[in-house]
Amino acid sequence: MAARKEEFLDIGGTEVRISSPDKIVFPEPGLTKLDVVRYFLAVSDGALRGAGGRPMVLKRFVKGIDQEAFFQKRVPENHPEFIDTATLQYARGTSAEEAVIRDAAGLAWVVNLGCLDLNPHPVRAEDLDHPDELRVDLDPMPGVDWSQIVDVAMVVREVLDDVGLVGWPKTSGSRGLHVLVRVAPRWTFGDVRLAAETLAREVENRAPGLATARWWKEERGESVFVDFNQNAKDRTVASAYSIRPLPDARVSTPLGWDEVRDRRPEEFTALTVPGRYAEIGDPHAGIDDAVGTLDGLLALAAELGPAEKPPRAGDGAGRRASTMPLIEIARTKTKPEALDALEQWRAQHPSISGMLHPADVLVDGMRGSSSLWYRVRVNLQHVPEAERPAQGELLADYDPWAGKTWPGRPTP
Repeated sequence: MAARKEEFLDIGGTEVRISSPDKIVFPEPGLTKLDVVRYFLAVSDGALRGAGGRPMVLKRFVKGIDQEAFFQKRVPENHPEFIDTATLQYARGTSAEEAVIRDAAGLAWVVNLGCLDLNPHPVRAEDLDHPDELRVDLDPMPGVDWSQIVDVAMVVREVLDDVGLVGWPKTSGSRGLHVLVRVAPRWTFGDVRLAAETLAREVENRAPGLATARWWKEERGESVFVDFNQNAKDRTVASAYSIRPLPDARVSTPLGWDEVRDRRPEEFTALTVPGRYAEIGDPHAGIDDAVGTLDGLLALAAELGPAEKPPRAGDGAGRRASTMPLIEIARTKTKPEALDALEQWRAQHPSISGMLHPADVLVDGMRGSSSLWYRVRVNLQHVPEAERPAQGELLADYDPWAGKTWPGRPTP
């Protein structure tokens, strides 16, 4: 049977066109594009609780989950009338008119564009300057198991309780956990980020060795990073019920606190979550009724004082000087290329490779102009100083900015 070119769905009285409905999106479970749309319709109330009414960056997987997504801030010019928009001013001085979805038809529309994980900003379209959500991203370093992530999450809950706030946990859809906190839209992005950083510092104070608030990856060791910078103005995270681009179609799933210790991220996929949702509903159903104040965290920020800042390099460029013996291996366009470069380096330095701890290998996805690129570094802290290889030429040197121009900047 020939693949269909399109299908039209009636969603709450709104007709939504789905192009290439039979296209396979997740080969392992055999999920088509139409299956993905139907998944989101099955959990639409919960997904909209996380992403509805907020401007969002469109993270589009138009070439499949095994290829890098591209990030589209500006809403397509030919968007339908049922898609609202809001114009965001970015920290670097640019602006973008972004999509705002408000109903299940809007969910289907963004999925048709190739969006799997939804990336809303922490503000409502009606007030773009005052976030109403503080986001705690518990990001485990290599070598950290689920039980340690859960232990840190419980400390997060304890700190939030001490300052009069309610946290709502969900799996990230990858290895970590997110804890969402609704706050009154009275504070600026800078205030919310300071509150989140203060929370992270206090969690580290209460769980040293298990959790860290250190922003620089090479300084974290085998701990859970309480990522406060997800609250910076230009940042977004995958919202509740997003499908992540993993082979099993794993879902970022809201949990009750009583589930956090016993459940595992791999349990929750686009195949299993609709049944769970139909049976128990959305564990985050009460999140909008639990709006709190940042007064407690901001008072704690004043008590703790300014966070320690890294020293600056002496070359006058203003760059920070790492306290760790780092060497850079490669910069690549894709993650497979990055991992290939790492294996090439390991083959060249087998004895050094054997001394590395899991957290010493740093493969970082870096945000480019419209997509991710990858940087590979090695922390030689566990290698005797006399045996540490010097920084050499990069095994791959991809430039994500090559050929890019920006308004107001001279062309190189």
